[in-house]
Amino acid sequence: MNRKELIEALAAKTESTKADAERNVGALIDIISGTLKKGDSLSLVGFGTFEVRKRAARTGRNPKTGEALKIKAAKVPAFKAGATLKAAVNGTKKK
Repeated sequence: MNRKELIEALAAKTESTKADAERNVGALIDIISGTLKKGDSLSLVGFGTFEVRKRAARTGRNPKTGEALKIKAAKVPAFKAGATLKAAVNGTKKK
C-alpha cells in the first residue's frame, strides 16, 4: 500500500473526503517526524513505538574496489511493533 492508497482507505473507513484524509495522514507524519527529530519516542499502545536509535561509527568496504572506508555514527528512525499488532499479523490472539 502506498500513500495514495492509504489516503483512499482512510477516507473510506472514516467516511470523510480524500482531502480530509490526506491532511490527516500528512499531519500524522509531521507529528511522528517532529517527535523523532526532538529525540523523543512516540508510543501507540498495542500498535507499536516509533523511536530514534543510535548507530555507532564503523568501518565499511566499497563493494566495487574493496577499499575500507569510515562510516560516520548516525541516528536512525526505528519502529518496534506492539503485541497486538504482532498478533494481528500472525493471525493469533494476544495473550
